[in-house]
Amino acid sequence: MRRRRALGLCAALPLVGAGLPLHAAPAAPGQVVAWPEVTLLDGSRWGPEQARGKPVVVVFWSTTCPFCLRHNAHLEKLRQATASKGLQILTVAREQEAARVQAYLSRYGYRFAVTLDQAAMAAVLSPRKVIPLTVTVDSRGHLRQVIPGEMFEEDMLELARIP
Repeated sequence: MRRRRALGLCAALPLVGAGLPLHAAPAAPGQVVAWPEVTLLDGSRWGPEQARGKPVVVVFWSTTCPFCLRHNAHLEKLRQATASKGLQILTVAREQEAARVQAYLSRYGYRFAVTLDQAAMAAVLSPRKVIPLTVTVDSRGHLRQVIPGEMFEEDMLELARIP
């Protein structure tokens, strides 16, 4: 029994080191998201203040995923269509190297916000490793959907209607 408890505590240590509470768990649909503060590729910070009162779309992706490439093209169209409407778009690259992600963004002309703080974001949104993975949060901060896999352009553009 002591060994099992010790192993459980060791598994939770990375969350404590990331500044998250010991018992952090992803929000379930309908629950309020406890946004972490993360660092974006440009060095700025994104957190609860940026999300307050605004709908948010978060996409987990990778530079090596061909499905993510198409998905991100649709996401960029959504970003352009909603640039003045208050929708927050944050993406989480499942990479370790910022230079690789920057090169990918430049190559395809993507201008959405990107963080590499995948552990912090996964801890509050979804532990699923599927990519792309799209998460929607309404303007009241409630988790609405966790959508695994590539989305069609029409479906992505529908996310502009998140209340």
